[in-house]
Amino acid sequence: DHKKMGITARGAWESVKRHFRERGLDTQNERFSVIGIGDMAGDVFGNGMLLSESIALVAAFNHQHIFVDPAPDVGRSFTERQRLFGLSRSSWSDYDTSLISEGGGVFSRSAKWIEISPQMQSAFAIEADRLTPNELISALLKAPVDMIWNGGIGTYIKATVESHEMVGDKANDGLRVDGQEVQCRVLGEGGNLGATQRGRIEFALGGGAANTDFIDNAGGVDCSDHEVNIKILLNELVQQGDMTLKQRNQLLREMTDDVARLVLNNNYRQAQALNIADALAGESVDEHLRLMRSLESAGRLDRTLEFLPSDKELLHRKEQGQGLTRPELSVLISYAKIELKQALADSWLTEDPWFSQELITAFPRQLQEQFPDALRSHRLRREITATQIANDLVNRMGITFVHSVRTATGADFAQIAAAYLIVREVFGIAEHWDAIEALDGQVPVATQIGMMRDLIRLVRRGSYWVLRYRRYDLDLSACIEAYRGSLADAVSSVEQLGLIVPQDRWQEKFGRYCEQAVPELLAAYCASAESQYWLLDIIETARHREVGLVEVASVYFTLGEKLNLVWLDRQIRAFPATNHWQSLAISSYRNELDHQLRVLTQGVIDMGKDDPDVPAVSDWLARWFQRQAPLLARWHQTLAEVQRSKVTDCAVFSVALSVLLELA
Repeated sequence: DHKKMGITARGAWESVKRHFRERGLDTQNERFSVIGIGDMAGDVFGNGMLLSESIALVAAFNHQHIFVDPAPDVGRSFTERQRLFGLSRSSWSDYDTSLISEGGGVFSRSAKWIEISPQMQSAFAIEADRLTPNELISALLKAPVDMIWNGGIGTYIKATVESHEMVGDKANDGLRVDGQEVQCRVLGEGGNLGATQRGRIEFALGGGAANTDFIDNAGGVDCSDHEVNIKILLNELVQQGDMTLKQRNQLLREMTDDVARLVLNNNYRQAQALNIADALAGESVDEHLRLMRSLESAGRLDRTLEFLPSDKELLHRKEQGQGLTRPELSVLISYAKIELKQALADSWLTEDPWFSQELITAFPRQLQEQFPDALRSHRLRREITATQIANDLVNRMGITFVHSVRTATGADFAQIAAAYLIVREVFGIAEHWDAIEALDGQVPVATQIGMMRDLIRLVRRGSYWVLRYRRYDLDLSACIEAYRGSLADAVSSVEQLGLIVPQDRWQEKFGRYCEQAVPELLAAYCASAESQYWLLDIIETARHREVGLVEVASVYFTLGEKLNLVWLDRQIRAFPATNHWQSLAISSYRNELDHQLRVLTQGVIDMGKDDPDVPAVSDWLARWFQRQAPLLARWHQTLAEVQRSKVTDCAVFSVALSVLLELA
């Protein structure tokens, strides 16, 4: 029973909470003003307006009435909305008008005129003394409130360039407004088609917060998908005689809350992914352009049909410091997920005994525990597994991650997804990501996004590493055995981390996170995330050279400092790539620099182990520097020339790396 669960409204509320959290307001504890489209008898509107006791519902309208409460008593109005929700077929005319603040009321939309009280004029920035019902609704849609909550039927917001005929909702032509006229801070779309896509984009370009209707109200569809997948599983058990129909129905009822949690987590994660994408939109224009061109060339995307900007328009936005708006990002994230799901469903990944375990994450724990064999043989196991992997990967790593890695490495979709899952597991990314999410409302959203970006960089570089060294040996269990224990030990405490990764590489960021009230160990993990990537090379070297992890790390990081490789890496990373090929070159240079540092480290260790008279690691380094003096002199001379020059051509990095290669 979706209305009883309130799942569509609850899913959309995850977007609402995210929008307001970004703006420093806690919807569950701080008063905020709302204008609503719908009435309390409606599933989405009614459930939505009961999801916070802090809602100040100042106005609402449906096809019959306009409800206005300019200065509501939040507690009493919440209780009255609860009463209306419980009534059969209630309308705004059932509202207890004695609870409405001065100057408000419930007005019929069939009235010729509505007198506008001073309180209404003040609350909604209206100058007129009286308005027709349609004029009043238009004024409400343009009022300076915190949120418009759409839970009704009809299209009320369009773009300036759109005519009413283009919208195709003649009944509301007389009251519809343009996106640039909407002054609310947040648009929550529990209902469908409340705004045109162009209208949303116009609203977002003006600073308003909106996703799209298919993002906000995805909870209902997602819940139905879960229900279908579960019923396929249980129906087969009934047919096999392992369960009665009565037991099946009882089990479905028992799992309602668990399914709701799965659905809401999906809504939360998708809204979060759009939050991160929006924060990085200005610097991601080139990547988004390349993805759209790739989808177009494959016949998967029609930019005009989806109202996505042309190359020229998007490059113009880039000059203004803007990128895709969140409504546009909502479209692109959907296409990225669809493309990945379809590619994975028919790949080896969904049949792999380890990677295919992602299947169970789509089902309640009760089913996981009671029917593990039936789950593994589910008729739609490949499709469900692909969906779970694609959603998790894109939600965490972003819209363009897969496309960028494919372009840079030539790896296919399944290899990239496998590399991602390996890195996620060996570094314990999911646990640390959950810990960051647990800080909602406790630390600024910008701080959380910064920490998530730390993890994203770690996974991105880790995925490149896996695809370079293990592309044809993507064995999850083997990688867990080889790396996870050592990586977990390395970050088990702030002190242990400091023994392996030089503190000067992460101490400054660590201090900033601690000042923001981030727990100490989590702050250290995120602050050192970029340096942790290098632990993969260090662990590999320690395993194959049979030398302690701390000793190898000492050689590795000392070489990085003494040879100024840390400085060189920063210069490569900071180079302002102006085209696609330069971006690929930068990525290649960084990967090659890491590879050469790994080879250099192995050379120092091999030389030290071959000399029994030099037992200390520090002596290994001294002996190596002494023996390599001529090549070191050439390296430092080259680096000095790079440092003296203003780097305007990334070819200089290619030259530097060729000299370093001689040393390696």
